[in-house]
Amino acid sequence: MLKRKILLLATVASFITLGFSGLVIAAGHGSAPTWRNAIAPMVEAKCAMCHGDHAPEVNEWNLLGEERKTTAPRMNTYPHFMSFVVWPETGAMMRRLDDGSASGGKPGNMYQYLGSNDEERAKNLQTIKTWMGEGAWNLNRFNARGDTPGISKEQLAKIKAPY
Repeated sequence: MLKRKILLLATVASFITLGFSGLVIAAGHGSAPTWRNAIAPMVEAKCAMCHGDHAPEVNEWNLLGEERKTTAPRMNTYPHFMSFVVWPETGAMMRRLDDGSASGGKPGNMYQYLGSNDEERAKNLQTIKTWMGEGAWNLNRFNARGDTPGISKEQLAKIKAPY
């Protein structure tokens, strides 16, 4: 009788464990990317060495002058990251990470860090684009520069980037 109860408890525990694992796996696959489940881990793995807690905030970084060439601004939190998407550094994230398809064939200077090979870079870039929202990927700055117009209200409205 005791063996039966132990066997029954072990079986139930196995189902609960497997069921819970399945839910965790299902939640990780097929769910829409958010800052917490997809982008923050990617930033931590691929960007935090230069853009982590030790890096200056963007306003401080903008004051550095020549030192800006060898120092990176902080981007490892949602507000810091989004300041390079929406404002004050509007579109900078997209310009830096673009694979060249939106910028006349020339990849952004940070695209190479999205992965160790073309496949990983393309996958990570697509994750970021999906997270941002349909039609949200554009290279416009807040104000016009040269032939490129400033970002429009309609373009900004397409940015979803869920936390």
